[in-house]
Amino acid sequence: MTKQRIGLIGAVGRLGSVLAVAIAAAEDLELVAAVSPAHAGSRLGEVVRTLPEGSPAADLIVAGSLEALSAARVDVAVEVTGPASVGPNLRWLLEQGIHAVVGATGLAADDLEAARALADAGPARALIVPNFSIGAVLVERFAAEAARHLPHVEIIELHHDRKLDAPSGTAIATAAAIARARGSAAPAPAGVDGPAVAPGARGSLQHGVPVHAVRLPGLLAHEEVLLGGEGQLLTLRHDTTDRTAFVAGALLACRSVPHLDGLVVGLGELL
Repeated sequence: MTKQRIGLIGAVGRLGSVLAVAIAAAEDLELVAAVSPAHAGSRLGEVVRTLPEGSPAADLIVAGSLEALSAARVDVAVEVTGPASVGPNLRWLLEQGIHAVVGATGLAADDLEAARALADAGPARALIVPNFSIGAVLVERFAAEAARHLPHVEIIELHHDRKLDAPSGTAIATAAAIARARGSAAPAPAGVDGPAVAPGARGSLQHGVPVHAVRLPGLLAHEEVLLGGEGQLLTLRHDTTDRTAFVAGALLACRSVPHLDGLVVGLGELL
């Protein structure tokens, strides 16, 4: 069996280190390059202590630049850095003909459109994944279906206090799915302005849906979708209690991205 050659950008981060272990353990994938400028020159096993000793991935030398991906003849690169680097990194991957799986949030709209043009024109494909958790993808799908019948919706997303972006990419994607389901008949949210409403008290409007972002230590990643109707309330909630929840979706994304058409947003397209 020919293994797919995987590169990991952000390999030493909170999510990247979990994915490094999972990719290294997959029978059909091979982790052949790891990029983390802050740890360049280290053995991956020295900085990701959960990699088993003796694993080929543990002996990888962490690179400081993306050129290591080309040198390692990477088939698919997984990008899990942050808002400041994800856009330039994605464009570079597609320009080099490397399929890209983006799990980092904060991708700007102009970066997304530039990447879409590259993916449509070139040999490399891209998959943008706001959340690798299968449960979070299901909440998005269920929320869209429920919003057809209970169109009054608000979202509360709760994350750890080190998350840089707000609202989360997951909440924005959920709001977009709800907006598509409601169409032009979407009701205006109540109480979002007026002399008695403090700025920001009603959250941020995303695709016409109020989204409230909470950032606290002790949280990991959580989303709650509230759908109200006369005399009733429907609550959809997903809680991520460990980053291993992201593994199954990330591996599915690695295996699927070469077979996509251009650029695709959302893991739900693969389920």
